[in-house]
Amino acid sequence: MIARFAPSSEGMEGKVKAPPSKSASHRLLIASALTGEKTAVSNVAFSEDVKATLDCLRALGCGVEVNGDEVRLDPTGFLEEKDVVLDCRESGSTLRFFIPLCLLTGGRYILRGSERLLSRPLGVYVSLCEENGFTFENDGKQLEVSGRLKRGTYTIDGSVSSQFATGMLFALSRLGSSRLDLIPPVESRPYIDMTLSSLRVFGFGAEYENENSIRVDGKTGKSPEKLEVEGDWSNAAFLDALKFVGANVEVTGLDESSLQGDKIYKTHFETLARSFCEIDLADTPDLAPVLMAAAALCRGARFTSTKRLKIKESDRGEAMKTELAKFGVRADVREDEITVYPSMIHRPSAPLDGHNDHRIVMALSTLLLKTGGDIRGCEAVNKSYPDYFETLRKLKGKVGIYDS
Repeated sequence: MIARFAPSSEGMEGKVKAPPSKSASHRLLIASALTGEKTAVSNVAFSEDVKATLDCLRALGCGVEVNGDEVRLDPTGFLEEKDVVLDCRESGSTLRFFIPLCLLTGGRYILRGSERLLSRPLGVYVSLCEENGFTFENDGKQLEVSGRLKRGTYTIDGSVSSQFATGMLFALSRLGSSRLDLIPPVESRPYIDMTLSSLRVFGFGAEYENENSIRVDGKTGKSPEKLEVEGDWSNAAFLDALKFVGANVEVTGLDESSLQGDKIYKTHFETLARSFCEIDLADTPDLAPVLMAAAALCRGARFTSTKRLKIKESDRGEAMKTELAKFGVRADVREDEITVYPSMIHRPSAPLDGHNDHRIVMALSTLLLKTGGDIRGCEAVNKSYPDYFETLRKLKGKVGIYDS
């Protein structure tokens, strides 16, 4: 589909509530299933990624009932289902969180997803399975795993993605009395902190023994019965970025004490507004597209620790470089560094491509609200923020959606 924008940013105004956190939703829904007790989780946004996690919970025997923005889970039979198929769609979090859970029963599991998803790095789990004599077979169309994790000490690479650590922590919490050692450098540590916090909410004991070792004790999970998903700092950044194109928008519904690492975006925005600067993205790679868009509107910036952008939903550095060029903005992409140079942006010289990446689409939309223009593949926002374009229209942004 195509999103068509007319220049309208300077007339945009209003208050908007941040959408529910996708990262928190994944964690709370899975942790609740691990307790074996009923839980009602409210303020859930049903993005494609969250739907994938709910589908996988159902496949593994968890009862799931949806009522408005509330999900009621009955995990009485969770992990009793064996030899089943899990559809992870395009959700990297879902795939990496559920692989270790599938290794708790000794059954045979097929995990499916898009070609791009199954091509993303999974070597941490390949090594885990090889070391323990488990099956791990990926033919690019589906992934098969089987084996039975036992309580104990496991060592995994912490430099690829925090999602592997989260997946292992979920599984080890079910087993208890274990330890997870992370080989440094540990990337995106705030996401691991979110996982530990979610487990504690449900009564599981998991704490750092030292900087790179996490102890999981033998506590049995306990449901709080009801809880609410917090606002999403990651997607709030795209709404707050509208101020760079002249909009008068206030984002509400965010917890300043949140463990979400992407809340640092406010500090980065302030720095970008002042001068050319350098920003390290080691812990917050998902902010890269919106920060690159903001840099193009300000005085430019150099971003470091960017090599992991290649393994996201798209190669985000190259994708943004290609699309920014259509606005007249120069960007250099190197192995672990990206520079965006200050420019005077203009209406794109050609329709933009969303690269099947929700964060690319939203970052480019910020610029299009200033210049006008089209972006193809705009439906990618359904992955994390299905109401994004509706939200822009409520803020008086001029955007229409058309079949391509």
